[in-house]
This record gives sequence, C-alpha cells and structure tokens, in this order.
Amino acid sequence: MSTSLPAPAAADAIAPADLPNARKFLIFAVMAFGQFMALLDIQIVAASLNEVQAGLSAGPDEISWVQTGYLMAELVMIPFSAFLAQALSTRVLFALSAGLFTLSSALCGLAWDIDSMVAFRVVQGFVGGAMIPTVFATGFALFTGKQRAMIPAILGMVAVLAPTLGPTVGGWLTEVAGWRWIFYINILPGIAVTVLSYSLIRVDRPNLPMLKRIDYSHLAAMAVFLGCLQYVLEEGPRHDWFEDEGIVMAAWFSLVAFGLFLERSFRSKGPIVRLSPFRNRNFVFACVFNLVIGFGLYSSTYLIPVFLGRVRGYNSLDIGTTVFVTGIAQLFGTVLVARLSQRVDARHMITVGLLLFAASLWLTSQLTAQWGFAALLAPQALRGFAIMMCIVPSVNMALSGFAMTELRYASGLFNLMRNLGGALGIAIVNTWLGDHSRIHAARFGESLGEAGRHAGGFIAALAARVGEYTPDPAQALLIAQGEMAKVIARQSLTLAFNDVFRLMAWIFLAALIMVPLCRSSLAPAPPNADAH
Repeated sequence: MSTSLPAPAAADAIAPADLPNARKFLIFAVMAFGQFMALLDIQIVAASLNEVQAGLSAGPDEISWVQTGYLMAELVMIPFSAFLAQALSTRVLFALSAGLFTLSSALCGLAWDIDSMVAFRVVQGFVGGAMIPTVFATGFALFTGKQRAMIPAILGMVAVLAPTLGPTVGGWLTEVAGWRWIFYINILPGIAVTVLSYSLIRVDRPNLPMLKRIDYSHLAAMAVFLGCLQYVLEEGPRHDWFEDEGIVMAAWFSLVAFGLFLERSFRSKGPIVRLSPFRNRNFVFACVFNLVIGFGLYSSTYLIPVFLGRVRGYNSLDIGTTVFVTGIAQLFGTVLVARLSQRVDARHMITVGLLLFAASLWLTSQLTAQWGFAALLAPQALRGFAIMMCIVPSVNMALSGFAMTELRYASGLFNLMRNLGGALGIAIVNTWLGDHSRIHAARFGESLGEAGRHAGGFIAALAARVGEYTPDPAQALLIAQGEMAKVIARQSLTLAFNDVFRLMAWIFLAALIMVPLCRSSLAPAPPNADAH
C-alpha cells in the first residue's frame, strides 16, 4: 500500500527514471562514492584516536568527543536531510554536503587543540550526514525493475565495506604519514565529488519557499532528542550509566525533546520530518529489521577488533588485515543477492539472512585466546554474506512504493534506524562485555580458591622460573602472581566475548518473529516511483 503524499510540482517536476542510462549510473556512482567517503571517515578516525589524543595533548575523556560529537551531529542531519533535499534540491544539498565535508576535513587536519578538533568534527558529522540517506532515495528514484534491484545491494555493500576497511586504512595512514592525514585524505576525493555532483545531478527542482516555513521548534526538539540520546549511548558504558548525573540529565532532555518532537511532527504546518511513511506496515517492520541489522553490523565490527587488540595484542594494521575477510565476502555476495532479490520474496531472503547472521555469531562465540586470522576466517566470511542477505531485502521492503517526495523522508528515517541500532548495540555490548568479564573473573577466583593447591603449585613453579633471573624471591613471587593475574584476565575477557556473541545471536533469532507479519514482496516494486 502506498502512502505517498502529493508532491509540490516545483520541487519534483523532473522524472529521474527518464534520464539516459549512462547519466543515471554516473550520478549514482558519484553519490555512492560520497556516501562511502562519509562512512569510511568514521572508522578511519576511530582506529587512530590514540595518536590524535597524543598529538593534541588531550585527556581520555576529552578525546572521546572527537567521535561522540561527530556521531551526535550526523544523527541529527540524517532525518533532516529529506526536508533540505526537498527545499534546496538533491543537487544543491549533495554538492553542499560534500563540499562542506571536505572543508571541515581539512580544518580537522589543521586543528591546534582538542576544542578546535571537536568543533570541526561536529561540523563534519552534521554536513556529511546528508549524503547517506540522499543516495538511497535518489538511487530508488533513478532506477526501476532489474536495475533497481542492484541499488540496495551496492549501497548495502558500501555501508558494510566502509567499517571493514576503516581500521586498515586508518592504521596504515597513521603509521606512514601521521594522524593528520586521516583527515587530509578526504580533500581530493571530496573536491571531485563536490564538482561532479553539482555538474551531474538533475533529479528534482528546489522548493525554496519551504525554508520560510521551517518549524525551528521541531528542528530543535529533534536535535536535542537525537543528540542527547547519542550522548547517553556513547558515554553511558564509560560512566556506569545512570550512576552519572550527566547521563541522567541527558536522558531526561532526550525524553522530553522526543515528546515535543512527536507533537510537532503531527501538529506543525511545516514539519522538518514527516512520519507518514510509518503508515506503511512493511516500512515499519523494515525499520525494526534495520535496527537489528545495525545492532549486529556495528557491534560485530566493533567487537572483533577489540578482541584482537586486547586479547591477541594485534596492532591496527594486523587487525585490519584480519577483518578484511568480511569485506571480501560482501563483494562476492553483492551480485548474487541482487539477482536473488528479483526472484525471491523479500521475507524469505531476510529469514535466511537473519539465520545465517545468527549462525556466524554463534560460530564466533567459540573463541579462545589463541584465535586469529585462520580461526576467524569462516565466521567472518559467513557474516559478510549474511549481512547482504539482510540489508538488501530490508531496503527493498522499506523504500519500494514511495514517490520521490515521501521517498526522501522514508530513506532518512530508515537510515536513522540503522545508526540508532549501531549506537545502541555498541553501548549494550560494551556493558555486557564489562559485566560478563567481571563475572568470569570472580568464578576463576572461586575455582582457584577451591583448588588452591594447584594454583599455588603453578605460581610456585613460575616464581622458581622467574627466580633464575631475579635474585629477590619476593620480587619473583610478585612477578609470578602478576603473570597469573594476566592469564585470568585474558581468559575472563575471552569468555565474556563468547557470552556477548551468543546473546547477539539470540537477538537475530528473535527478530525472525516479525517475518510472518510482513506483506509478501518480490523486491523491486513499482513501475515508476516518480509518477505524480
């Protein structure tokens, strides 16, 4: 059932699907590369935060704002971009977004202290966030039939490949050229995307009078709601959640702002976000699926590097080469999944995708402290293919059946759910990891207490070995006890990772309950998404 709203003639008089094929593919390629650049930047910077912290002489609490500020601002822009695309046109918005993203990247590289860096990162996140949902909406407006079937596969691959490549690229750049180049690397590609997007994109016309009717209270409510929510999710695990006064205040601000946001969404004459896509049942379920997918995608992409760094002692380059397997699997799966989406009901595809993703997480829950590239190869490859089986049908379910104007709002809301799922997932798995690690460490302590003679004998033997190099017996005993503590900590953390991966697998299995509630759908939908 379509829930499309009447579109202003001035804004959507152009029919994007009628453009020549070569031009459509060129427009889409430029926009997809812009999206890739924005998504890659998040992970590149995350992989090099320690070097940025040292370079700016920042404290541990201060450096976290380099990522938190970016993500808060990006989260606000993603749903707001639909309004701006309608008011300014896709061409102006995307070119402006790419240009300002490039400029703010250069300013981040020139940052002289932590305050300037955070300020420039907030600007970078806000302006860059517009590129992500805009390319989804434009891709569905440009293509129909079999061509459209490739759009969610390609954009899904971009969305997943960027986090996979990020640690490798960030680690290599920092090691070879210094941390400032993780920002300078965006300048030349950013200029190219800006110039090409402004020259090529002609898919709609602006509706500038909309800017005079903007509801600033709606915008402010959305900014406070999403910004404070992102802050709570990002900083909560570090500050013991609601034991911290700042987290409690941010949560209350977010809750109150959410109420005002809903009130303005339904009663404002010029809302900046339209919630009308939620009238479509398949869109609602697709958004919930995307929340779960974001949870699994970002959490697993986060956990594996943390395991390799904290348990195996890998550096960022070693981690990047190990997790790269997931990206290769996505590349191979893209074409196959796109073809399947033309012949197989989206409900059946997402069922298989969720099952395979759960299986990959379950396989990963067998971790030992010795796991490396070879042991992680099969689970990561399976997860790379499974995520494509999840993303493609969920995108088709969400965006098929909307005309251009409402398609923008649907794309913004849909992409917002994936980002929220990722933020929620990383916050939850961090909490799980800490809690379960402490539980396993306590159990190790209990076991060693019950079988103390074995533990004592091991420590005594180790102290004797250390005593060969250290003449002081007391010092040798302290070293031996320290080594024993490290072994217990490493094993406790490994078992905690296994618990977390198992819990994530159950979440994906639980999501299967929603599949029978969706309407039957053979992915690529209507004849022309731009009919007026």
